[in-house]
Amino acid sequence: MKRERIRNFCIIAHIDHGKSTLADRFLEITETVPRQKMADQYLDRMELERERGITIKAQAVRMEWAPEEGEPYRLNLIDTPGHVDFSYEVSRSLAACEGAVLLVDAAQGVEAQTVGNAYLAVEAGLTLIPVVNKIDLPAADVEGTAMELADLLGIDPSEVLGVSAKTGEGVEELLQRIVREVPPPGGDPGLPLRALVFDSSYDTYRGVVAFIRVVEGRVSQGDRVLFMASGTRAEVDEVGYFSPDMTSCRELEAGDVGYIITGVKDVSRIKVGDTVTGHERPAPEPLPGYREPKPMVFAGIYPVDSDDFQELEDALQKLKLNDASLTFVRENSKALGFGFRCGFLGLLHMEIVQERLEREYGLDLVITAPNVVYEVVKRNGEVIHIQSPSDLPDMAVVREIREPYVQATILVPPDYVGPVLELVKERRGIYQDMTYLSGRRVELRCRLPLAEMVVDFYDQLKSRSRGYASLDYEHLGFLPGDLVRLDILIHGEPVDALSSIVERGRAHEYGKRVVVRLRELIPRQLFDVPVQAAVGSRVVARETIKARRKDVLAKCYGGDVTRKKKLLEKQKEGKKRMKMVGKVEIPQEAFISALRMGREERPR
Repeated sequence: MKRERIRNFCIIAHIDHGKSTLADRFLEITETVPRQKMADQYLDRMELERERGITIKAQAVRMEWAPEEGEPYRLNLIDTPGHVDFSYEVSRSLAACEGAVLLVDAAQGVEAQTVGNAYLAVEAGLTLIPVVNKIDLPAADVEGTAMELADLLGIDPSEVLGVSAKTGEGVEELLQRIVREVPPPGGDPGLPLRALVFDSSYDTYRGVVAFIRVVEGRVSQGDRVLFMASGTRAEVDEVGYFSPDMTSCRELEAGDVGYIITGVKDVSRIKVGDTVTGHERPAPEPLPGYREPKPMVFAGIYPVDSDDFQELEDALQKLKLNDASLTFVRENSKALGFGFRCGFLGLLHMEIVQERLEREYGLDLVITAPNVVYEVVKRNGEVIHIQSPSDLPDMAVVREIREPYVQATILVPPDYVGPVLELVKERRGIYQDMTYLSGRRVELRCRLPLAEMVVDFYDQLKSRSRGYASLDYEHLGFLPGDLVRLDILIHGEPVDALSSIVERGRAHEYGKRVVVRLRELIPRQLFDVPVQAAVGSRVVARETIKARRKDVLAKCYGGDVTRKKKLLEKQKEGKKRMKMVGKVEIPQEAFISALRMGREERPR
């Protein structure tokens, strides 16, 4: 097909504004999917996506559509996620497109993610088509939303198109605008091959499937190719496109979006963001890749059964292929054995990875409380980054601990500004400014420590604004804070998996909650077991698990009192001796429950 009749575009929007439903209407109108096979959210193929009603992975699909004048157009659509944790998926999708449909819910108006995604698309140099969705709803304010969108993009409100993805109203007109306004892809099919790997997946029988956008040249079955960043050489076993199932074809050329299968089984040899070129006729330089995602939330993942360690490593390797923002390194804990310290973009990302590991790979896992990466400045000027509280050096050699901060943008109706500002203050946030976008929407900007956000900030924000507030954030860097490491000691022994880094003023409150919980969960031993929370050598909270006592006086039916005293003294001596040599076995449930403490809501 001539490149003049190819259009590559994606749909970007805030979570739950109707991206996947609009993609369904595109598939119906272009007759890409037969009517009898059609289902709601057709492109959300993952079981988790269907359960939660959210898009987690960006999905590509090729559609053929002919307007009334005749010759068909090839439309390559990428449906993207909306949640802030998956904005990395959005940035990768934008690199494979020339245009973007910016979708806004007519009842909700412009939300925090709408603003963030619009800026991403403008930075990527894409043609934006502003669209107001859900115009069929009784609560829809089409004119007001169009005004907000026009103000955001600096355009005339008449350029904003109104559609209903549910009923199909206005969708055909939107397709005509895409064909008219989105430019065709550039690139020369005669030049050496250069294709960008924008995603990948793993097939048990065929190895790595690389999803590519061909920028220059062409690729066919049987070609010898080179992955420029990793230096991997391979032969192309299959070339194809998504419609939306994988469909093989003869070749892909400049402007096309599709996939190649090379039979490479080692998942580390094909990286997202790499450039594919010809082996005999390589390109002089690779395409600009992606900015490496920086994980901001860390947690330890351990198998409940230590024999599953190798299966967990294989599962993480395969998952990383499909999710390039996941990072992991091996670590060892005295309490939990061998596992991995994993990095995530946010808390939802962590939950999704955990559920995918448990469902897709059948693993039984223990996940430690999430924490963030800290920057530690030693007294000799050396700067180190620590991902786990147990890695924090002795405070005697530490000059300063810096924690990551985010620039948060919160959009909220005017009635709920007070409760939201109170929440920001509780979470050590620094309020910056407030802008009234319209009579029904206020934009608050503030700085927040990321550690305060990874617990339950989003849930609290939603509950205090009755679900109306929306949040977007970007990472600012590291700022100094008054932070300490809180250790949990059981029978005088520190338990590394339960350590955490907290603000000095909250050490007692957090420590008290953990030790009270552990006292309830750890079974009683034959001797008293102290459970302590300590900052350095100073104990800030303590509980004692009382000893189990055998009734040694049961056999004394009266008689001399000295006989009873002698038996009690003997028991006391035995307990004293046992306390010196005794070990406390902490059950797995106690660990799991105590580690979840960090995720629970703080007492008000």
